[in-house]
Amino acid sequence: MTKSLEGDLAPGAPHAVDRARGALQGLALGDALGMPSQTLTRQEILDRYGVIVDFVAPFDDHPVSHGLAAAQVTDDTEQALLLANRLIASPERFDADAWARDLLAWEADVRERGLRDLLGPSTKAALTSLLAGTPASETGRKGTTNGAAMRIAPVGIATPCDELSALVARVAETCQVTHNTGEAIAGAAAVAAMVSAGVDGSDWRGAIPQAMQAARLGQAEGAREGVRDMADRIEAALKIGAGDPGTIADRIGTSVASYESVPAAFAVVAAADGDAWRAGCLAANLGDDTDTIGAIAGAICGACSGAAAMPADKVARLRAANTLGLDGSAEGLLALRTRSAQHGSAE
Repeated sequence: MTKSLEGDLAPGAPHAVDRARGALQGLALGDALGMPSQTLTRQEILDRYGVIVDFVAPFDDHPVSHGLAAAQVTDDTEQALLLANRLIASPERFDADAWARDLLAWEADVRERGLRDLLGPSTKAALTSLLAGTPASETGRKGTTNGAAMRIAPVGIATPCDELSALVARVAETCQVTHNTGEAIAGAAAVAAMVSAGVDGSDWRGAIPQAMQAARLGQAEGAREGVRDMADRIEAALKIGAGDPGTIADRIGTSVASYESVPAAFAVVAAADGDAWRAGCLAANLGDDTDTIGAIAGAICGACSGAAAMPADKVARLRAANTLGLDGSAEGLLALRTRSAQHGSAE
């Protein structure tokens, strides 16, 4: 199947299967590394774990990660794969109502598993509003947190970036129910563009111009809520990460707000020079939303370097600790990308 997909993809997308798998695998690696430290301050991380340099189990009665084991993933990876499944199931038109049902069913399953890592604030508020009768076109108009960016990698895998306006439109479509704001869409669009450019064969530095353009296009979408300068914040963060990564948390912030965590993830990519494992370890020690920052940075690094570039022993441990179906999702999303490219050329 891999050979067939690679042969069908348009020229300019070398090693696309490895890059697509890398995006999802890198996302899961960063998520799992940040899982035990999420919501903690940097000092609490040091006190509990020292410096995190490998998969670690959360301490007993962790406020969010209680019940998980070392190398297990959180909502970031699970919701990204949930979105991948929705995209594959609805190739012609994104079904926003079905997506809302997917998220509600996912949270119910998390509760049944006895876990605490439930829907984020923007997603929860939007879905509560939807259940109360608010149209799906209106429910996400206050959502500025990073839930959209954390799960957007599948859109980047499935959608070519040669027409950025089409990519951003697809991002906005998937954000509508929960994160239909300029801030959230801009952040998610920048991440999706990095992933898409990576699948096409770009390294992380080469993908930045497209990501900045996508962020600016995304900023004009949705409600005018939150910050209006995501592209500028990401550009500044890249300089901070490349210059003094030790100041990422202090100078950028690491909260669930898109305007902090998305630029922080880009800073981590720069600090790690595109290495997914190193990026995940760096993110795990930042404090606050460590799993999401690690997941976003890992997805970018993985897309821009490939699955084969990651340490095999760490990947084996990740896959043994989780039942994720990463490869099948990656190939299904690549089939959508091929379809989009063929449709575009036919037009």
